[in-house]
Amino acid sequence: MNSRTSMPSHRRISLAAGVLYLLTFVSIPTLVLYGPTKTAGYILGSGPDTSAIVGGILEIIVALTGIGTAVVLFPMLKKQNESAALGLVAARILESGTIFVGVAFLLTIVTLRQSGAGADALVVSQTLAALYDRIFLLGQSFMPAICDLLLGCLLYQSRLVPHGVSLIGIIGGPLLLAGYVAVMFGVLGQHDALAGASAIGVAVFEFVLGRWLIVKGFNPQAVAALETRSQS
Repeated sequence: MNSRTSMPSHRRISLAAGVLYLLTFVSIPTLVLYGPTKTAGYILGSGPDTSAIVGGILEIIVALTGIGTAVVLFPMLKKQNESAALGLVAARILESGTIFVGVAFLLTIVTLRQSGAGADALVVSQTLAALYDRIFLLGQSFMPAICDLLLGCLLYQSRLVPHGVSLIGIIGGPLLLAGYVAVMFGVLGQHDALAGASAIGVAVFEFVLGRWLIVKGFNPQAVAALETRSQS
């Protein structure tokens, strides 16, 4: 018997979603890779632009996998609440769109450097770096908080995964949102340790959820209950 046909559809969904969630962590090195690109001296210097380009590729992967997580989970989550599940897809698309824009800002600095713009482009390069930092707050602080809070609630209500896993997202989302607001109002600096700590809950949620979906999958009883509910 073909292994694909013998595997329940909900198990294939959980495996795909789990892999996609773990792939979203490939962007972690961009914190280091983008560092030189955002400095004032970068546009004036010389040398390879590999780190910035690799960082851009990693962020594009994250943007695509972010959309993928919501799209893959949609068939299951819509049985609990179709409007909320569709909202999650829309929120992930918006989040990914901001990531693409951020990548464009940083790679434009690379293009200016490669074209030999030099000191004439110093102000422009710093403006682009500032724009990247600002849109990073929106796309990788505010939107993930909304997405994970919404997903956590859907998973909690449907019981597709243990409540303990869902609660990490339900708690982590508002914590990240609080950190975002604090940075927006100048209470915290964007790169302060406390601002970074506000993202730990969301990071833990997505890692634990991804691993759980790969290793354990959805709760079969919850899947059956959702199937019955959708057919009634």
